[in-house]
Amino acid sequence: MLCRVSADFNAPSEEDCFAFMDAAILKGGVNLIDTAEQYPIPSSSANREGDTERTIGRWMRERKVPREKVVIASKITGGRNVTPKNIRRDCDGSLERFKTDYIDVYQLHWPQRYSPQANWGQSLKYNVENDRDPYWRQFGGPTSFEELCVAMEDLVQRGKIRSWGLCNDNAYGLTACTRTAKSLGTTPPCSIQGDFSILDRKVRIHGD
Repeated sequence: MLCRVSADFNAPSEEDCFAFMDAAILKGGVNLIDTAEQYPIPSSSANREGDTERTIGRWMRERKVPREKVVIASKITGGRNVTPKNIRRDCDGSLERFKTDYIDVYQLHWPQRYSPQANWGQSLKYNVENDRDPYWRQFGGPTSFEELCVAMEDLVQRGKIRSWGLCNDNAYGLTACTRTAKSLGTTPPCSIQGDFSILDRKVRIHGD
């Protein structure tokens, strides 16, 4: 799991995508495929959301790649879409598109709560007014950390996912999810995916 295939597949033909995975996975030793239910971005009538997962699934079947030879990470669309009901529904949708029985790492594409997103061009300053926006506060507000952890644990116990994690989140989100899972006795998140390097430490803001 030291390498990954970042699989938006926005522009290439399926033939090019297959050749890319042939080179990276079958010949290059890469074993982690990272994608999301929303890909490709931007989508269109010709390139529908979910087509990236379908392409990966077809590649695995046509190349007869043993399921245990690759680590599949995918993501549920974030924001208010993240509810216990949608977590189950969207996971089932991804499994159907991949034509597989389980996902190794199932992540939130972005937080289920308001959180400034630097990679979307937003200021990292926490904006209380944004947090009070009806998008987040109507219908009972965002899904709680408790609801999130219990829903992910349900998928783990059903064998639909091996683990779960976060994407485009920060240290606060990771800490809150981990502490909540431990207090509930559920499986804590195993990953956080985002920009982080010696030059980019923004993910730590609001969490240290």
